Amino acid sequence: MTPFRAGLTALLLTLLLDQASKLGLYFGTDLVLTQPWRLAPFVDFVVVWNRGVSYGLFQQESGLGRWLLVALSLAAAIGLGIWMRRASSRLLAVALGLIIGGALGNAIDRATYGAVLDFVHLHAGGWSWYVFNVADAAIVAGVIGLILDSLSPDSRKERGPQPQGDPAPRL
Repeated sequence: MTPFRAGLTALLLTLLLDQASKLGLYFGTDLVLTQPWRLAPFVDFVVVWNRGVSYGLFQQESGLGRWLLVALSLAAAIGLGIWMRRASSRLLAVALGLIIGGALGNAIDRATYGAVLDFVHLHAGGWSWYVFNVADAAIVAGVIGLILDSLSPDSRKERGPQPQGDPAPRL
């Protein structure tokens, strides 16, 4: 499988799993009325509508803000898609596919509902992590993949030798 096909597969699976999980939980269950659902001592399912970006930052109550975030997500997906098309390693292409799939999944929510449906809440004792969804998890996994790819010897070799500055003069 070529790197691009691997990335495209990751993109489509991410988008499918993200939208299926959100639609299934929101329209196929009574989670909204009976939340939280305790899945384990450290994880609940809840319904949170996020009108901002990661960690709820930059909350957008206006229609303009909503559509600016949709446009930003689509522009990022296009740019990352061009990068994915040129990727020479499967790890890089899959990482980009995860990020694009997550960005598109959240953009669909924002365009359709005006906010992103988040539902997984991790917590332990008095500690609480933010509420997230499949798209968010895929974006984080994709960023980790980008970091790993940048650290791989093959990735550095493809970029070619890096200049080390002026060599010391020889006598």
